[in-house]
Amino acid sequence: MADRAFGAVVFDLDGVITATASVHSSAWKQMFDEYLRRREAEHGEPFREFTHAEDYLRYVDGKPRYKGVASFLESRGIDIPFGDPGDAAGQETVCGLGNRKNQLFNEIIERGGAEVFPTSVEFIKDLKRRDIRIGVASSSKNCKTILESVGLLDLFETRVDGVVSAELGLQGKPEPDIFTAASNNLGVPYDRTVVVEDAVSGVQAGAAGGFGLVLGIAREGNRRELLDNGADIVVEDLGELDFGALEKWFTRELPVEQWSLRESTYEPDLETTREALLAVGNGYFGTRGAQEECRAGKTNYPGTYIAGVYNRLTSRVGGRDVENEDFVNCLNWLPMTFRIDGGDWFDPNVWEVLEFSRRLDLRNGVLERVVQVRDAEGRETRVESHRLASMANPHLAAMRYAVTPLNYAGTISIRSSLDGDLVNSGVARYGDLANQHLVPVAADGQTDRSWVAVRTNESGIEIAAAAQLRVSLNGGEIAADTHLEKGSGVVHTTLATDVGKGRCIQVDKVVAIFKSTDDTPRGPLAAARDGVTATSFEQVRKSSEAAWAAIWDRVDIQLEGDRMSQKLLRLHLYHSMVTASPHTAALDVGIPARGLHGEAYRGHIFWDELFILPFYNMHYPETARAALMYRFNRLDKAREYARSHGYEGAMYPWQSGSDGREETPTVHLNPVSGEWGDDYSSLQRHVSLAIAFGVWEYFWTTQDIEFLQEYGAEMLIELARFWAFKSSLNEDTGRYEIDGVIGPDEFHEKNPGAVTGGLKDNSYTNIMVVWLLRTTKEVLELIGADARQKVVEKTGLQADESAGWADIASRLTLHMSSDGVLEQFDGYF
Repeated sequence: MADRAFGAVVFDLDGVITATASVHSSAWKQMFDEYLRRREAEHGEPFREFTHAEDYLRYVDGKPRYKGVASFLESRGIDIPFGDPGDAAGQETVCGLGNRKNQLFNEIIERGGAEVFPTSVEFIKDLKRRDIRIGVASSSKNCKTILESVGLLDLFETRVDGVVSAELGLQGKPEPDIFTAASNNLGVPYDRTVVVEDAVSGVQAGAAGGFGLVLGIAREGNRRELLDNGADIVVEDLGELDFGALEKWFTRELPVEQWSLRESTYEPDLETTREALLAVGNGYFGTRGAQEECRAGKTNYPGTYIAGVYNRLTSRVGGRDVENEDFVNCLNWLPMTFRIDGGDWFDPNVWEVLEFSRRLDLRNGVLERVVQVRDAEGRETRVESHRLASMANPHLAAMRYAVTPLNYAGTISIRSSLDGDLVNSGVARYGDLANQHLVPVAADGQTDRSWVAVRTNESGIEIAAAAQLRVSLNGGEIAADTHLEKGSGVVHTTLATDVGKGRCIQVDKVVAIFKSTDDTPRGPLAAARDGVTATSFEQVRKSSEAAWAAIWDRVDIQLEGDRMSQKLLRLHLYHSMVTASPHTAALDVGIPARGLHGEAYRGHIFWDELFILPFYNMHYPETARAALMYRFNRLDKAREYARSHGYEGAMYPWQSGSDGREETPTVHLNPVSGEWGDDYSSLQRHVSLAIAFGVWEYFWTTQDIEFLQEYGAEMLIELARFWAFKSSLNEDTGRYEIDGVIGPDEFHEKNPGAVTGGLKDNSYTNIMVVWLLRTTKEVLELIGADARQKVVEKTGLQADESAGWADIASRLTLHMSSDGVLEQFDGYF
């Protein structure tokens, strides 16, 4: 077994090995119909029969018996006591009805109702001949009886069934417990184990357990449903597979899956979340995973965000002028769509979607989609698209868009757009606020090129994009009929040609994006137009793949035994690099709370670097240094913020944006009452402590003494000065206290009945202040005499001032219970 790609297969029983699913369905139907007739007679409830398709498959199939009873009854709005497993068969409890079903099932089995699937038996025997370990996992308490009745019990090394589950307290499907228990008994890791299931709840359990392969058996014509709920491969019968197919999955296909985020259905209600998960980016810009044909609305939101591009607007809300700085939804480079013979442009929310799949390849940052659609006239079309944000050149994006008529021939027109006619509308609760951040500057084009420029209307940042288009038919470049339309901040290029049935028209689109704050001597529009003239989709993809490969060589973490955790870990690493990459080292930007993925939190920078920088310190210290330099470059704003509240030193804002001022609102409009109330969120002063800790951790990891000498020490002095000033001596206790702050638990912002916000002696804050005061003195020793003299002169630090820090650190208050549990803040207990 050691040299095998996988080591074990765990089979469900009903519907996989034995043809007892129909027996179960019959027993369930008889029991529930009896009970529903009884309710009709006793309560006057209209009888509606229990059906296989609507009830058995949806609420009962694959689940433990009592859970199946409860699930179906809930679907009918019937509430009865759970009862006890010892209840008499037919008693009006969940257990009583479940016991009646079991009684009926056993009666059918005793009459010879159990049959086996010969192909499944042969499949199991072949695996055993190859030394693959075999187990059975079933919700049924009759599993052993059924296997004995058909002479198959000896084929299995372990059996985890309803009886074993009850003894061990295992949860039923869709929880993975019975499969993980079987795999543990066989001594094979989950990611080297196959789960074979025919029920939706079963494939959900297999997926939740992180098994190496979840194999679905679609005996009910439910292939798509099994795939949508976690099956990796679906067949109608195990006779369609052999040992080689399983080996191929583990050696070739599973490694690809470990680098993939897939969607096999288009579900409009989930689209905005999926668009964030499927985003592409490179640290300079990020683009949400919206479909190319979709405009912004309730279902879709094709946003593109460039690091550091903010704009400030004033809104009239509830009788007040409210100023907000927002992360700007910049130029949309995505739009591509097609139409047939001059008809309506394709829209996934209007046309019938027959097949749909999307896959984000985490290895190279390429998002691919394949969709088969049908228009109102019955014409079916296959549409394929690939897109990426170049990790090699932060200003480049590329897309390949291909259209194939499947049952017709006609004139296919493909329209590509660059759209700067945008507003910020990605967060519903910001809907009443001013959102028009862009004004048009230019929109024009030629046969194969187009360009657009816009400018933010307050911060004055100009953003430009240019697109180069190349069209081909079945792989050969052609000169299509071209039409250009220009509008206010938008340009459309339409390419049209006749396409035969089964032939493919493809448009490659390379886009360059620049802004006026980049180092572009001739400006962003000229840089964008120059940026697309000497490259192609394949060149952009190839160079980007090489850059991503270099990144993964540094940051990848490989896990054993848990397929799902492996994928999730890589997904998080991917999105971290989309937000802050090696390119970010050249930018004066922080790390937004929602990355470069959307407008939530207005793209502001909170204290997230506390959790993020350790990763970058190890793998990309230049990027970590840039994030800390974003803070240093706004140190004067932090000093100004402290002075405005009567404090000394530097007080960083809870929410920071372009220039480092406090972006957190101080009042909040209650949408229910319509009344304005105080917003105390800005009292989360511990953001300054997180920044200080980031400075120290960066040095501790990288030993970059030059950063500490030139920048870090000055930041620490000013932050220590602030917290020393904010500490006050209680003459009664002889200890220092810190009042008027909110700790990391933002839901406790003031004491009940208090007139103003803030709490006293938050334990997290006070402990970190002690750390800061002591560490700052240590850093002043570390940086050496020359650097120390320089920073002391720059900050005006006095000897008695730093001496006072030691006194505060030794006498700062912590509240705790009599048994030594820290109190979150004074009065929390």
